[in-house]
Amino acid sequence: MRTTVEQVNAWRKARSEDENLEFKEAKTQFDTKRLCDYCVGIANEGGGYLLLGIADRPPRTIVGTNAFKNPVRMESKLFDMLRFRVEIDEVDHPDGRVLVFKIPSRSPGSAYEFQGKYLMRIGSQLKPMSQDQLRRIFEETKPNYLEELAKDNLSAQDVLRLLDTKIFFELLNTHYPTRYKEVLKKLEDDRLIRTQKNRFAILNIGAVLLANNMRDFDIYRKAPRLVVHDGVSKVRVKYEQTRYKGYAIIFQDLVEHIMSQIPQNEVIEDALREEIKLVPETIIRELVANALIHQDFSASGTSPMIEIYDDRVEISNPGNPIVPMERFIDGYESRNERLADIMRRMGMCEERGSGIDRVIMAAEASQLPAPDFRVQYGRTSVVIFGPRSFSNMDKSNRIRACYQHCALQLVMGKRMTNQSLRKRFGLSASSTNTVSQIISATIGQKLVKLDPAAPRSRKYACYLPIWA
Repeated sequence: MRTTVEQVNAWRKARSEDENLEFKEAKTQFDTKRLCDYCVGIANEGGGYLLLGIADRPPRTIVGTNAFKNPVRMESKLFDMLRFRVEIDEVDHPDGRVLVFKIPSRSPGSAYEFQGKYLMRIGSQLKPMSQDQLRRIFEETKPNYLEELAKDNLSAQDVLRLLDTKIFFELLNTHYPTRYKEVLKKLEDDRLIRTQKNRFAILNIGAVLLANNMRDFDIYRKAPRLVVHDGVSKVRVKYEQTRYKGYAIIFQDLVEHIMSQIPQNEVIEDALREEIKLVPETIIRELVANALIHQDFSASGTSPMIEIYDDRVEISNPGNPIVPMERFIDGYESRNERLADIMRRMGMCEERGSGIDRVIMAAEASQLPAPDFRVQYGRTSVVIFGPRSFSNMDKSNRIRACYQHCALQLVMGKRMTNQSLRKRFGLSASSTNTVSQIISATIGQKLVKLDPAAPRSRKYACYLPIWA
């Protein structure tokens, strides 16, 4: 179907460029190699559109393009260079000629490259894929760990003995059936078990969620581990525990147990003495759920971990993230979507995509330092620091807090300003210049940018994340 003028105008109204939509002026020409790079990057993100002859900033004025005068010949050339087909539509817009490159998605389990470079898009930018990202793509067509059999050739009684079926119905707020056949049917409907003639098999996802003892299955390495350190280093361990029951069984108790181990701070306000936990329960609950849901189950010999120190809590899970760290706040994609869906239905985590938003919001409300997300040695971790005054925050923490505040404001339909960032840090109006310096440093790190739609006045300036 040929692209219409109306469709071009609809694309121009998009809030921002993203992984699947790119605008370029290209008034006279456009470099063919650069075009190939964009085609590869967009294809690897699921396909999309590249439009030439349009300014890339709102209101995206149509300037017209003289590039690629013969689109049919260019289509053939692109196929020879890329080995996949990109369609080109020439749109005779009233304001000028527009070229629309319609870029297909890569196939599951494969990634496109050009001149040896596997490219991806982060917002509107092209970046090389990491080896871990390529590995995940190439493994897409492999069997899903959670869908594999944990134990088979079981009787109905075996299933009811190995799994805590009552907690399953309880967390779903559903009446527990009086007949065991109805219990098994519900488990099968949710694809936690599978019928094999007159016998049954428990899938890994069923065992991970409902196992009375993970050591009865070959999944015991997925059991969450809690370590309480004595002090602020790993040198001395005060307490250690691994929970071998399914996630649905232990989740609430695990969160409560973690909170019981977290140090308390003594706060005196209005002459009243109050004990406040180092980190709020909301943050712990969301991050533990995230660690369980987003872990890479194919990683062997490693499990989700919660480590408590005197001044911070670190929560980590096996595997590198499939969403760039800078997009944790506004983006959502899980390598274990079915596990995430069931855990949401059970009330173990929040609605899709709201978890990290809530973590950042709770950190800001408690005026904690910005959470520090890290990727290292095949693990994804987040460090939540205890209370720290603004004067005791280093430059990197202030910049991180500025970026996270800016992204959170956008998610909530607002814009970051000097005033909103001052409020986030708990600073008075006299600190305007100090906060301006933090914003400038964050802009210098290419994490935030001026909102082009806001007034140019420094006093009324608004800011957006760099990818918006």
